[in-house]
Amino acid sequence: MELIKSAELLAKKTHVGQFRKDSSTSYSKHLEDVVNRLKGLGVIDEEVLSAGWLHDIIEDTDISFDDLYEQFGNRIAVIVSSLTKDKSLPRKQREKAYSIQLKEASFDSKLIKLCDISANLGDLKNSNASKSKKLRQVKQKRHHLVMIKNDLKNLDYPKMIPLLETINQILKYYGQRVIYL
Repeated sequence: MELIKSAELLAKKTHVGQFRKDSSTSYSKHLEDVVNRLKGLGVIDEEVLSAGWLHDIIEDTDISFDDLYEQFGNRIAVIVSSLTKDKSLPRKQREKAYSIQLKEASFDSKLIKLCDISANLGDLKNSNASKSKKLRQVKQKRHHLVMIKNDLKNLDYPKMIPLLETINQILKYYGQRVIYL
């Protein structure tokens, strides 16, 4: 539990002052939502839960892979890195590289990404974004889900099906095809 608490504290400290796209929800609320979804699936692995708290830290703060490696070890640093977009690339190239990265990521990384997608889609109802911007976000999240879905067919997490059903309800609402495992 100490590892998870350390990850939570670092995430909250480094994301302080950051807000979700609705400009009113603190970023730490998103991280908490992701970790709660992981726990809801039955995840008890402390390193996976820690990586859930830290999944956006390299991308959105000045914390580096090396910083994570030093403080949390190789497994957590690699999981977080596999969920981090390379912001040095132009947008289209970045998204293409990220899709490949997600496809090649570990099962643990994909599990965190599933919970991240679920949390992000759940936040859309509170977003002030235009319908077209929301639709772009939904399409992007659906694309990411397609990249990871084949490795999510894991009977160890039976609660994954209800989570996916909730995601599919949101996809349907935005006129997108549902995802089947």
